[in-house]
Amino acid sequence: MRILYLFILSIINHSICQAQWQQTGINGEAIYCFAVSGSNIFAGTHDNGVFLSTNNGSNWTVVNNGLTDTSIWSIAINGANIFAGTHSGVFLSTNNGSSWTAVNSGLTNTTIWSLTVNGTNIFAGTHNGVFLSTNNGGIWTAVNNGLPLYSDVRSLAVSDTNILAGTYDAGVFLSSNNDSSWTAINNGLTYTANDNWSFATSGTNIFAGSVGNVFLSTNNGSNWTAVNNGLADTNIVWSFAVSGANIFVGTYGGGVFLSSNNGSNWTAVNNGLTDIRVQSLAICGTNIFAGTAGNGVWKRPLSEITAVENISHNNVFSICPNPLTSSSILQFNVEVKNAAIVIYDVLGKEMTRKQFTGKRIEIEKENLASGVYFVSVLDNERQHVQKIVVK
Repeated sequence: MRILYLFILSIINHSICQAQWQQTGINGEAIYCFAVSGSNIFAGTHDNGVFLSTNNGSNWTVVNNGLTDTSIWSIAINGANIFAGTHSGVFLSTNNGSSWTAVNSGLTNTTIWSLTVNGTNIFAGTHNGVFLSTNNGGIWTAVNNGLPLYSDVRSLAVSDTNILAGTYDAGVFLSSNNDSSWTAINNGLTYTANDNWSFATSGTNIFAGSVGNVFLSTNNGSNWTAVNNGLADTNIVWSFAVSGANIFVGTYGGGVFLSSNNGSNWTAVNNGLTDIRVQSLAICGTNIFAGTAGNGVWKRPLSEITAVENISHNNVFSICPNPLTSSSILQFNVEVKNAAIVIYDVLGKEMTRKQFTGKRIEIEKENLASGVYFVSVLDNERQHVQKIVVK
């Protein structure tokens, strides 16, 4: 019965490995940000303005009429109002991006790194603090009490009734009164003087990403704990996306990672993604979208990726690509120590054997003929088996 279970599970894993990220368009562009409104997806680019897709990423249209600055750092949506943050201030569209109008009255700094919405309040993070508008950008007021002088606010997020602000050189701050005052919430955080923060909320959990780290707080930022198991420590965590219990991070240099257990473990889910410099993520319907640093927008069904994560946890390791044509990667959920990796043919004959310590190892076709084989990993008296097809 155990052999049959492993065989069926391996077939499932094989079929899932065939699915992968698909490029959806805006080729050659750096995608800084996404915003989703119903079935509409807006993408902000490095120097070519805003693109809109109304058909789940199948096609994209440039919607730049009225934009005098086409370097889009942030996009936020409040009902029918769409806000775009640029180096030249904030632009507003009330007609789904068909036209834009500058709304900068009261802004004393027009480098808009970040935007977020909390009810009827619109917040803008700038090169010089935070500004608030209560009338859809009609007028902006500086709200910086408690922030360091000349704070460079790179990211903003809403957590219940609180606002989070990530600064370039002073960590993370929280306001519980619509930015009338800010309090530093850096207990447990490690950061450098040039961090770019990103945030996500999932229920009562707050995730914060910086250079090489993801942190989790379960008490509104009073304390933070690093949750990096499975993440490469050199990756910049640029973006988050949340779908139910699934937390995705986009990293610059490591691609997309997924955790289904509040960050206790992260698994890379990059099959087919040729640019792993992921600057932005978004969930739209049943798909996740990834914006890369130079290769446009990519899409993948959520069900595919979460299935890979679940199987990976159950099986201890995953194999991709499968079938193996020249080489494949064995990716482990946790670091293994001095494990024996053995490939057998269908008759049980040992074909290759390697000793390995770490989290991922490349296996090569070498002298294996085309056919079906089984990869066995023996780690601390436990054996885990998956099927692999060699072409």
